[in-house]
Amino acid sequence: MNPDDLALEVASRMRRLEAAILGGGIVLEAARAGYAKISLLAKPDMLNGHGSVHGGVIFTLADTAFAYACNSSNELAVASQASIAFLTPGREGEVLTAEAVEQAVAGRSGAYVVTVTGAEGRVVAVFQGLSRRIGGKVVEEA
Repeated sequence: MNPDDLALEVASRMRRLEAAILGGGIVLEAARAGYAKISLLAKPDMLNGHGSVHGGVIFTLADTAFAYACNSSNELAVASQASIAFLTPGREGEVLTAEAVEQAVAGRSGAYVVTVTGAEGRVVAVFQGLSRRIGGKVVEEA
């Protein structure tokens, strides 16, 4: 299996196992080696007291894209550190998209940047994550 097909299989499996996250509304748009793109429709139950998408929802969306990207080589990886900068509010009814890109891998550690965008490509947040490979596989390879 080539690396991009493997990455898609890994992300698809993780998506199936995480069905409860964000009400199961996460859509897997793309996955390849070191990369993942997912989206989510912002619903009324995802809003905070100011009427914008809750920061926890945006963080979870970004963290999920990060997880798919850092596990894309089929080596179990977890977050060792993550941070997010919220730039503009997410709005009810818009599709939020999180795009994770691998920046570097050294030994068992990896660095990733996830950009969360809203309508017309407006940047909602930028997430930075560090991963740590812990041994094991997400999917069994033939």
